[in-house]
Amino acid sequence: MNKKKYTIMILPDETTRVRKYRVPRSMVRGLLVAIAVVVFGLGYLVTDYYGVKKMVAELDRLRLEARQQQQQLVTFAKSFDDLQGEMTRLRQFDMKLRVMTDLEGVVYPEQIMGIGGENPEPFNPLEGELSFQDQTIITSMNRSLDLFKTEVTIQERSFQELVEYLEDQKSLLKSTPSIWPVKGWLTSSFGYRSSPFTGRRELHRGLDIATRSGTPIIAPADGLVVFAGREGGFGNMIIIDHGYGITTRYGHCSALEAKLGQKVQRGDVIARIGSTGRSTGPHVHYEVAVNGVSVNPSRYILN
Repeated sequence: MNKKKYTIMILPDETTRVRKYRVPRSMVRGLLVAIAVVVFGLGYLVTDYYGVKKMVAELDRLRLEARQQQQQLVTFAKSFDDLQGEMTRLRQFDMKLRVMTDLEGVVYPEQIMGIGGENPEPFNPLEGELSFQDQTIITSMNRSLDLFKTEVTIQERSFQELVEYLEDQKSLLKSTPSIWPVKGWLTSSFGYRSSPFTGRRELHRGLDIATRSGTPIIAPADGLVVFAGREGGFGNMIIIDHGYGITTRYGHCSALEAKLGQKVQRGDVIARIGSTGRSTGPHVHYEVAVNGVSVNPSRYILN
């Protein structure tokens, strides 16, 4: 090997002459550099190929997730529309109940106050990655959600008012005398009649119901006993305050079973038929008064 060339010797076997080749040093260096470039290039291409392949797989996964999310978004939007439809039906049902309960005139301030201006758009970090259609759906849903929250609040208050009203009506119904205090014969109705004692025309403020002496008299509604004792010509009498301005009286009793201050419920035995006081025979004088004014008890009897 000299300074400018390399000698390459090839020894095939013992019988073949040795072959010698003289190759310039620059050529050998160039060949080595070319081989290194090729090896490096192939390595880079192989690495890049697998990187691209991995990126393609990741992109396919992301595309699949995007399609699934878009489908979920559309499904959620449809569910939200269905929910708004249910809310509309609830409002209609609410209005029907208000008409039935005479509350249709009640309007909440939120229902008549105008609301102006656009709602501020919420920050969405994926906004640049979403399609225009998806962004439109999300924007519409955000606005609808705000309105829906307001409607839910108003509807909740409305139903609460209806519940309170119906509870009050339930209490009113329980406190309204609606059944006969005793089964028997109606011997004298409400209104003007000839007095069985004087023969003169007089206003009879209740019903006279005759039956066997000692027969139980029951409370026709829930209430509080505010009087239990002797009351002039009515003999032994019980007065029950049912609330809502309604009171009932039971005269000529032979015995008083309920006590002063006792709470009674519809159907409780409060007294027994008798003929005490100014009476011609066993019966009960039954009165109903509203705000202190006597009314015809027959209007309140349903059974």
